[in-house]
Amino acid sequence: MSTTKKEIKGGVYLVVDPSALNAAALDKIRAALDSGLAAIQVWNNWKEITAKAELIQQITQLTAGYNTPVLVNENYSLLTETDADGVHFDRPTENLALIRAAIDRDFISGVTCGNDLNTVQYAIDYQMDYISFCSVFPSSSANSCEWVQPATIAAARAITNMPVFAAGGITASNLPDILHTGLDGIAVINSIMKADDPAKVTAQFNQILQQKEHKNAP
Repeated sequence: MSTTKKEIKGGVYLVVDPSALNAAALDKIRAALDSGLAAIQVWNNWKEITAKAELIQQITQLTAGYNTPVLVNENYSLLTETDADGVHFDRPTENLALIRAAIDRDFISGVTCGNDLNTVQYAIDYQMDYISFCSVFPSSSANSCEWVQPATIAAARAITNMPVFAAGGITASNLPDILHTGLDGIAVINSIMKADDPAKVTAQFNQILQQKEHKNAP
């Protein structure tokens, strides 16, 4: 098992659906990795899949040459069975201290936020590594999220230095509309996994995010 905690920064955070992970999907992940990914999250949508640890290991092996962290969604016990680098929580948990003790190694942790800044404060209080707002635009894959106001993201940026991501319906066309919030990165699924050229789309996202960094430079 991995013992060195990786770091998550801004950029493109790819969420993958394990129930749809086939050879073609793996090729798209490889292409996106070539263009630069901040992280990969394995969504907690396993359906009939029982070999969860084996699938996660397959993805960690895929990312080995890129130093890209792999996170599991919710199912934190998989950190004891795999080389996954962290866990993404869909909501705050009162058991985070116990979970950290049970895993017994450093790992990345993040949480989904809505318009309630109490979740942001939770992430700060528990010294989590990043937060992700969902959903900033309409999205079929983020239909369980509330619609987040840009002002909420900006308010979170004002009270924390941890990486701030936004998710939900983000494309290269609408990403510039939310750069003013101060976000560091974006979490996407379909924009990359359904793209004909995932490497190109990932590169476009990174280029737009880098333009934001140049505008904010002193």
